[in-house]
Amino acid sequence: MDPIFLKVVVGTTLLASSSAVVGTFSYLKGQSLVGDAIAHALLPGVVLAFMLGDGKNPAYLILGALVSGLIAHYGIAFIQNRTKLKSDTAVSLVLSTFFGFGIMLMSVVQQRGQGQQAGLERYLLGKAAAITMLDVYTFSALALLLLLGVALFYKGFQLMTFNEDFAHAIGLPVGLIRVTFTVLTVLAVTIGIQTVGVVLMAALLITPAAAARAWTKSLPQMIVLAAVFSAISAILGTLISSAITKMPTGPWIVIILGLIGFTSLFIAPEKGWLFKRKRALENRSKINRENIMKLMYRQEEKRGLGNKLTGPQILSIRAMREDALRVGLKDLKKRLWIIEHIDGFSLTDLGRVEGRRVVRLHRLWELYLTERLGMAPDHIHPQAETMEHVITPEIEALLIKELGMPERDPHKSLIPYENE
Repeated sequence: MDPIFLKVVVGTTLLASSSAVVGTFSYLKGQSLVGDAIAHALLPGVVLAFMLGDGKNPAYLILGALVSGLIAHYGIAFIQNRTKLKSDTAVSLVLSTFFGFGIMLMSVVQQRGQGQQAGLERYLLGKAAAITMLDVYTFSALALLLLLGVALFYKGFQLMTFNEDFAHAIGLPVGLIRVTFTVLTVLAVTIGIQTVGVVLMAALLITPAAAARAWTKSLPQMIVLAAVFSAISAILGTLISSAITKMPTGPWIVIILGLIGFTSLFIAPEKGWLFKRKRALENRSKINRENIMKLMYRQEEKRGLGNKLTGPQILSIRAMREDALRVGLKDLKKRLWIIEHIDGFSLTDLGRVEGRRVVRLHRLWELYLTERLGMAPDHIHPQAETMEHVITPEIEALLIKELGMPERDPHKSLIPYENE
């Protein structure tokens, strides 16, 4: 294997994965834009470090970026705490000011004829192919430092992310945890821009976490998945850029990360768009089905068992679309809850049980609204129409216990139970 290719793969994988681990907490804290602002704010620190120190040593440039990023981060916090500006305004203000200052300093360096020797362009747009062995050693040490910091402060970061007040209450050193998290975030951004530059750094920090969040509710699993997604993107991005002449690595890493992110948001179980769409259609079908069963059961209460209803009769009693009624009746026939006759549809014994259940939940909830919440009987029907479809057997049992096995609803209609 080409040693230059291997060097780039190792370097980009370390950078991307370590950034994703810290970025997971930034994402969960709702600080996605802060990472972008810090990435842009690193530029003046990098250029000043080159101008004042040894520009060929990546340690000096990283130190300059780290100082600049910390100043930017606390500058955002200062503006948020001491002014009435909103958080997005504070972030935009710091981002534009620092980035503009950095571009100005880069112009000064380039006018001196030293811009190319410094390699400063990699901090602006990223240049993973220019990674040297010294860079790999430096990035390996920084990645290890990031992972070690997250491991040591994991519980503190977890509490600070989800419940900072509780962390205060149990006596954790929240100030120290916050400072450590800030330093690690800035450090992650600092080493990440070596791959994709300040312009695309937000994607490297946040996209893996957003993609991982779609697949799991567990924080440890989310951290691991984010790192894995970043590593995959780094490896594939490097492969593509090496296979195509003059193709930049950083943008390809971000493109692949974006594809992973959008794919995750689309197909992930429970949180993916496809799953949510399927669940919404199932819920809509369930509501439609239960509304028809409730109507047919009520008509049996009025006209006796075995009462038949045609499609037009159902539509005249309850406003609904004809296609929805047609689909609902077909579904009910398949479930053997209704029988189709020449002169209409009637409930089967199974369908009567289901219709009785929906009517019972509707009337129990109406009674609860009037007796426990003090609502007027003529205002409770819409709320009961909604709740009857989501009340679980456990909630039903609690309602019956709370109301004392009631016999009639607020409109004096009989509440039907299973043994009736």
